[in-house]
Amino acid sequence: MNTPNTLKILVFNWQDITNPLAGGAEVHLHEVFERLAARGHEITLFCHYFDGSEREETRNGIRIIRKGGRFLFNFHVAIEYLRRFKNDGYTVVIDDVNKIPFYTPLFVREPVQGVTHHLFGKSIFLETIFPLAAYVYLAERLIKPVYRKVHFIIGSPSTANEYIEWGFPADQVSVVNYCVNKKIYYHDQSNTYDAQRICYFGRLKKYKSVDHLIQAMDRLRIPFPSLHLDIIGDGDDKKRLEELCTELHLQDRITFHGFIDEEQKAPMLQKANFVVNTSSKEGWGLTVVEANACGAPVVAANVPGLRDSVVDGETGLLYEYGNIDDLVAKMKVFLTSRNTRDAFRERALAWAAKFDWEVAADRTLELIQQTIEQHRKR
Repeated sequence: MNTPNTLKILVFNWQDITNPLAGGAEVHLHEVFERLAARGHEITLFCHYFDGSEREETRNGIRIIRKGGRFLFNFHVAIEYLRRFKNDGYTVVIDDVNKIPFYTPLFVREPVQGVTHHLFGKSIFLETIFPLAAYVYLAERLIKPVYRKVHFIIGSPSTANEYIEWGFPADQVSVVNYCVNKKIYYHDQSNTYDAQRICYFGRLKKYKSVDHLIQAMDRLRIPFPSLHLDIIGDGDDKKRLEELCTELHLQDRITFHGFIDEEQKAPMLQKANFVVNTSSKEGWGLTVVEANACGAPVVAANVPGLRDSVVDGETGLLYEYGNIDDLVAKMKVFLTSRNTRDAFRERALAWAAKFDWEVAADRTLELIQQTIEQHRKR
């Protein structure tokens, strides 16, 4: 039975953490709301169904209900809320705005707490064909008029600034950074890194521009003939990237590992001289800080999100997005100097240690309670 201080929270998100296409947004959702569930709050997540998943299950205290497919799930949100959820006595609704918004302020009667990790903006045109890209772009532009009274929890200063530039008042956006699960991502001094091994860690999507890293590997084949790239992660751009590796005759220099078990992640990242992130835009760059927690510095594009999670010149190096020459030059900094790499490692470990999911859960709960109180006053 719920106590007067217990919240009954309904979360709308496209995916849950078990979805093969889950990314940083889903990690954030489960890391935070599993902790709130452990504190006695009742959490229900409504997300889309995928092949092999259960229609309904409970995972670490979160009740997960799945319905609809990946591409039309947003239409199920309004229908299921009106048919199923609106009379269930929820205290607050969490609207996780990711790609196509659900526009919950138009039909939800409970307080709405917005959460945003990443706005595609024009970068969506790098990801998909024009009609679909234009659909996502225009859908995002409706966030301001539809959510004008909603408070947002946002994953990085860069995304918060985008909201403010759109006209949201500064007190309507609060940054709560992604953090590190230290049980999964940790440093082991005994697992020494391989100076000739580097890593990409993340989903394989066109907008993440992993092909830039493959082109860099091609340019580094002669000065660094033993250099090897481990690609950890999967996605719908994998086939194109594998074809590029074949075209450049890099099959023996690059390994596609796909998704790997959680217990394998830290040992692989610990072995890397450094991790590279070539994305055109990120919400925060969660994998950057996770790599740092394993002792790996990062070479990353100087774009929104990544410039927040990388302390340039301390925990990693930023390069001009799309400039392969600059990417190669920054990679050579770590490839040619073990002392430089080791100095970055120490600062990366200290940086990653600052990000604690318990602190993020505390702050999230505080902001949700503020949203509920402001709704009551209105």
